[in-house]
Amino acid sequence: MPEGIDRRAVIEAFLRDAGWTNATRSPLPGDASFRRYIRLRDGERWAMLMDAPPPKEDVRPFMTIAGHLTGLGYSAPRLFAADRENGLLLIEDFGDDTFTRLLARGEAERPLYDLAVDLLIDLHRNPAARRIELPAYDDDRLLAEAALLVDWYWPAIHGNAPPAAIRRDYLQLWRDVLPATPLVPQTLVLRDYHVDNLMRVPGRDGLAACGLLDFQDAVIGPTAYDLVSLLEDARRDVAPALGAALLERYLDAFPDLDRNAFVAAYSILGGQRNCKIVGIFTRLCVRDGKPHYLDHLPRVWSLIERDLRHPALAAVKDWMDRHFPPADRRRPALAPP
Repeated sequence: MPEGIDRRAVIEAFLRDAGWTNATRSPLPGDASFRRYIRLRDGERWAMLMDAPPPKEDVRPFMTIAGHLTGLGYSAPRLFAADRENGLLLIEDFGDDTFTRLLARGEAERPLYDLAVDLLIDLHRNPAARRIELPAYDDDRLLAEAALLVDWYWPAIHGNAPPAAIRRDYLQLWRDVLPATPLVPQTLVLRDYHVDNLMRVPGRDGLAACGLLDFQDAVIGPTAYDLVSLLEDARRDVAPALGAALLERYLDAFPDLDRNAFVAAYSILGGQRNCKIVGIFTRLCVRDGKPHYLDHLPRVWSLIERDLRHPALAAVKDWMDRHFPPADRRRPALAPP
């Protein structure tokens, strides 16, 4: 959107053209992105306004992937109106029942996690799922994400940037192990597939009861990634016994899958993802003034330690033990800007 344009006026014009001028508006709490959501109610009509201001956000990937998911029979929000240039979408409102809120209200874990795993099984069985033009989740992209640990968390703990040789060694270790991840099948990877982004959709049964959110960064990559995202949740403890049972549920659905290769990819991608998350949560504090994300770092470090037990990551574990001993695996003492 050009500078000098009143965004409030643009939003008002968008809602007027879409027929929602008189709707009651209720902003939702913000998240880690620059997007914001406003719930609209007009009599018996409900909708959600996505305000994704350019150039920081781009609504086009959301639109493309939402259409692909609904075409496959899954519950992504339907699109009612769009202003691509100004980053405004009017989408279906699934309500408030995220899996996170349902669990906090005391609902049983297993049925919700079973549903989430079963949706992944169905998605990964469907060859049409990957028939969409999306970036490949290749080694270069995975490596750039793993680098966030040394680029953001290292300075937060050590007080300065990592020496070039140490950073180079760290990235080389990941280069050595990441080629194992494409050995598992490739599919549509939603990337942030966890209970905060899954919803129970009223009036729908089966897999359609599982609403999908926050998929605009989807890629084509290893099937293990979204399962790791679900079971190694940065924001919520998943008991090891439950995680093991759900992993077994997934593997049982694919009897021809090379289990050893899948478990290796699962551990490698878990380690990569969790190193990325440590870096991202640190960046959210340092750069974006959101220190509450640091509260999750002890959990994420415990997940990294679990992932590093796999023999495929032995060299990465050795590097971590030398450069981030247990005393350094903590919430850094940082203040937001």
